[in-house]
Formats: sequence, structure tokens, C-alpha cells
Amino acid sequence: MDGIEVTHLTKRYGTILAVDDISFTVPAGSTVGLLGGNGAGKTTTIAMLLGILVPTAGRITVLGHDMARDRFRALARMNFSSPYVSLPQRLTVRQNLRVYGHLYDVPRQDARIAQLAEELDLRDLLDRPAGQLSAGQKTRVALAKALINRPALLLLDEPTASLDPDTGDWVRTWLERYRAESGATILLATHNMAEVERLCSDVLMLKQGRIVDRGSPAELLNRYGREDMEDVFLDIARNRRHARDHGTLAEGATGGGG
Repeated sequence: MDGIEVTHLTKRYGTILAVDDISFTVPAGSTVGLLGGNGAGKTTTIAMLLGILVPTAGRITVLGHDMARDRFRALARMNFSSPYVSLPQRLTVRQNLRVYGHLYDVPRQDARIAQLAEELDLRDLLDRPAGQLSAGQKTRVALAKALINRPALLLLDEPTASLDPDTGDWVRTWLERYRAESGATILLATHNMAEVERLCSDVLMLKQGRIVDRGSPAELLNRYGREDMEDVFLDIARNRRHARDHGTLAEGATGGGG
């Protein structure tokens, strides 16, 4: 499989069960949302997909590679963006992008940086230290860093955080175009439910380390009898009436079912 396949993934920190026996797939070329409140296990799951954390149990296959045995082949073809992970503050934007270009062995790095600066409106920021950027500017630079190697798999954590509505819409349009043109796979962790409805073909709902529901945005809206994903999110987060089928979670939505 040239996307993501996760089987019975578990992560424990002592007595704390951060991720509890979850299984899911992200088909190649799709955009899948990973949703849940704070502490639901989203960041831990992404860190295991990136190989930053070693799972307590379970298996992760990314772009056809087993992350326990062959993760470096996968890592060369994937990337990650989060506005909450700071780049070196004293380096300029251009210097930061060059560092990551070297890490990914990107050919014609200066041309690639110029292309990203044009596409993400970073031309006037390239020679500014990263520590002097606004929150919205940092978000766009983080996205440029994540695209430096033209990844086949893009892991995004709140990619439009701190952006004004116009810029956020522009970034979402850009991500849609990048996926359509490159065939890239995107796993998107976000609290922006309008973003989910627009970008995601499928959604995984996490709560207390478990997948408690899944489906396309349209399927979830119908299942919960809601008109927008924010209400679905709140139903799950606040233990309100779940699905229409007798007030229970949809069959197969809990735990590790693939």
C-alpha cells in the first residue's frame, strides 16, 4: 500500500495509555482528517507515524515501508508541518529551508526555495530571521519546509492555525491543488471543522486514545443528524447522543477495527 496502514497501534507512558489499539488506513492520494480534543492521542499518533516515537505495540506501514524496519526509505518521501514546532530562530527563512533541503537531498535547492517562496508568498521573508516572523508568517514558512522535498505523504498539524480567513482559504486551495497535481497523501490533524468538510474524504474521530467513529464528513453528518462537523465533534467530545442507530457508535467504529 502506498499510503498509510496502521494495525493495532498502542503507546503507553507508564500507566498512561496515550494510544489504545487503533487500526486505520489512509489510501494513497487521499486526504484524511485525524480529529479529537486535546489529549485524544493525535500528536502521539503522528509522532509514531514519523518514527519520532517507538510504539509500545502494533505495526505502521508508510508508503509501502514497515516503519520498524525500513523507516528511512519512507522518511525520505514524507514530511511534516506544524506551526507549534519552531524553526531555529536566528536562521533566516532561506537558511532554514536550505538546511531542510540538505537533509532531504533536494536537487537545485535554490530554485526549489524560490518556487516555494513564489507559491507561498514568502519572497519578502526569505532573508528575515525566523524569530522575527508573525504567527501567520511562521505557519506559511512551516508549510514551505514541509514541501521542500515534494513529499508523497504530508502530515499536517493545524496547517492554517493563526492565519486570517483569506490566507487560510488560500492555503487550503493550495493544498487541494498540490494533492490533485502530485497524487500526494495527506493526513490532517485540525480543529477547524470547515477545513475538514472541505479537504477530507474520510475522518477518524479519536477520543482517549481510541478511534470512536470514522467515515466521510457526509456520512458522519448523516449519522449524527447534524448540519456541520463542529456539532458532530461536540457530540463525541461531550458524550452526547451518538449515532442515529439507537444512540450507539456506528458498528465497527470503536477500537482497532480496520
